[in-house]
Amino acid sequence: MANVAKVAILGCGARGAGYGKHMFSNPDKYKIVSICDINTKILDRYSKEWGVDSANLFTDENEFLKEKRADILVIGTQDRDHVRMCIKALELGYHILLEKPISPIKEELLALLETHKKHPQNVVVCHVLRYAPAFVKIKELLSSKAIGELRLIEWTEQVAFWHQAHSFVRGNWRRDDQTSPMIMQKCCHDLDLLQYYVGDKCESVYSTGDLSFFKEEFQPEGAADNCYDCKYRNTCPYSAEYGYIERWHEKGDPKDLWPFNVCCSDVPLTEEKLREAYRTNQYGKCVFKCDNCVVDNQMVNMKFKNGVKVNLTMTGFTAVPGRKATFYGTLGEIRFDDFADFIEVVEFGKTPVRYNISELVDTDKAGYGHGGGDVIMVDSLYDMIYNKDSKVTTSLEASVESHLMALCAEESRKSGNVVKVHEEE
Repeated sequence: MANVAKVAILGCGARGAGYGKHMFSNPDKYKIVSICDINTKILDRYSKEWGVDSANLFTDENEFLKEKRADILVIGTQDRDHVRMCIKALELGYHILLEKPISPIKEELLALLETHKKHPQNVVVCHVLRYAPAFVKIKELLSSKAIGELRLIEWTEQVAFWHQAHSFVRGNWRRDDQTSPMIMQKCCHDLDLLQYYVGDKCESVYSTGDLSFFKEEFQPEGAADNCYDCKYRNTCPYSAEYGYIERWHEKGDPKDLWPFNVCCSDVPLTEEKLREAYRTNQYGKCVFKCDNCVVDNQMVNMKFKNGVKVNLTMTGFTAVPGRKATFYGTLGEIRFDDFADFIEVVEFGKTPVRYNISELVDTDKAGYGHGGGDVIMVDSLYDMIYNKDSKVTTSLEASVESHLMALCAEESRKSGNVVKVHEEE
């Protein structure tokens, strides 16, 4: 009989709750026994859905972390909360699923590594794309030398205009002084994957970027500060009416789906609930009158120790979300577009070979996000605990390298200088 891991969840936002839903759906492996969130409505909802006793519900992290309450702790809180919570959890003896980014503060990252050396329980950082079938396939192709020796990567993170407005203008990640720089919070997946694909440490970075559009000087004449009251409500592409009503209808009126359930947590969702929510909360603010400060575009040039060069472009001004990339090797190219659903291998002088990404995905797992990567990642922690020969690719140590790259990119963006990633160099 399989071991059943007791699970506690700290932070039941979109990500923490998403992992919780998978765990609850697999009672042969997991049992959720305690949850903590500052939002009492969220606590009430998930305590009922997951059958968590009221004695094991907490709104105060200090009370929650007074003792070990489970085998696994999911930390799904905000960026600046992660390190102090993770250090305490390690000291209590938890195995940990840690949401990314870990922290935008270098000293905190190093302190967490030191604590982990003293308390070496399993920690999986949620760089979930390493587990998603499309990105696994790219790694397999590179490792098999399908295009010879890798020399250059061009990579684009298409944030999509509606996602930029939702998360990084109106939402919780709109200010880097409260969370982390855009290049870390949005591109932590990208930097992690790039370092993983190159297979060596990053030597130096140079970056440019700014907040170019989502600011008061670009607010249309006569626009209201709230979309509900605005004469452009039905014509502005950044309007909350489009973002949370029209797009909700386009998705088939889902009862509980991101990002609509972030705008309105009162599920099951209805048009009336969504419109009333954005009328009264931050998600209905005009994108030109928010207090956001993170960039809406950025480019990062990277040189790795093994000589591979990488150009990463992040932009909020795209019609569709997703990542596009071209890998240039000595014997061919790999072309990738996750929104267009293909990976194409072009060996020089040969007929291209195309893989449809959707055909790589296990349909039983796809519904949990990232092409099944969410499920595979969560279960990898379970396997690490109970199947001792199992290894994880997104360890704490591996993740810190991409965080250092992000911090150096932000330093370069602000200073205009090339920045070395490792001081000893």
